[in-house]
Amino acid sequence: MNFFSFEYPYLILLLAPIIYCMYRCKEQIKAKFFVHLHLLSAKKSLPKLEWLLKIVTFVFLCTALASPVLIDKANPLNRDGRDIVLAIDGSGSMNSSGFDTEDEVSRGERLSRFEITKIIATDFIKNRVSDNVGVVLYGDFAFIASPITYEKEILSDMLGYLTHGMAGQNTAIGEGIAMGVRAFKHSSAKSKVIILLTDGEHNSGEISPKDATALAKEENIKIYTIGMGNKGEADEALLKQIAQESGGEFFSATSAKELKGVYGKIDEMESSKIKSKEYLLKDYYYFTALLGALAILLYLLYREARR
Repeated sequence: MNFFSFEYPYLILLLAPIIYCMYRCKEQIKAKFFVHLHLLSAKKSLPKLEWLLKIVTFVFLCTALASPVLIDKANPLNRDGRDIVLAIDGSGSMNSSGFDTEDEVSRGERLSRFEITKIIATDFIKNRVSDNVGVVLYGDFAFIASPITYEKEILSDMLGYLTHGMAGQNTAIGEGIAMGVRAFKHSSAKSKVIILLTDGEHNSGEISPKDATALAKEENIKIYTIGMGNKGEADEALLKQIAQESGGEFFSATSAKELKGVYGKIDEMESSKIKSKEYLLKDYYYFTALLGALAILLYLLYREARR
């Protein structure tokens, strides 16, 4: 997606006083001793075409000062973000309701934990302007619901089709982490992050959370863990250990409002470095405006020389 912008758009405001002065500040010669002195003077009033050309010249010059740029945000070279995988628990317990006690997300509807998680995760995905995001769903087993991609709209639509129980009724945290690591197979990002959410304890799968975390460490992947639900439902000790060993952090959310806040905190923690600099590659077009102004000036000089 291309879009046109200016580096210094406020400089275009210079056109207002310039055009006003050209219109109002006209040169006048007053005859003091000879009543017909105007017959001997050079004609000062410019033809309408030349007056318009002068305005266009100033438009070009002010445009050049504002530095027009063309940015292609879809170009991978214009992104220096992270690759993030959301590993979401899709076990049977995620079908329970009553998590949104303050009606922060449900808006009056009776939504399950899984549906609330999808809504909050979708908002998180759309806010990751500079990042590629993928989704892993896990239960008895894990699968990559969406590979890591920059197509946020497609990813959000796909997330909407997921339902709890698609990967089984149990909770294989190790499988979720291991599949998240596999999702980074073709990733060349310097920063890789897994955000693992669960409301239960590890009770299924062939890969242990310890072994899966070791795989993540080998690939330099940081894991943020989120324990969802009432205290004691999620295995907080295990989640803390996973986060600590991978260089991430553990969060607890007992309501939809808290879960929303957790994703907000992770967004800030993982985006501060990106937002501190301008990473977009730009095509500058100020020289085009300068060439336009120069062409008109040469034309006006040519007309003046022929008089």
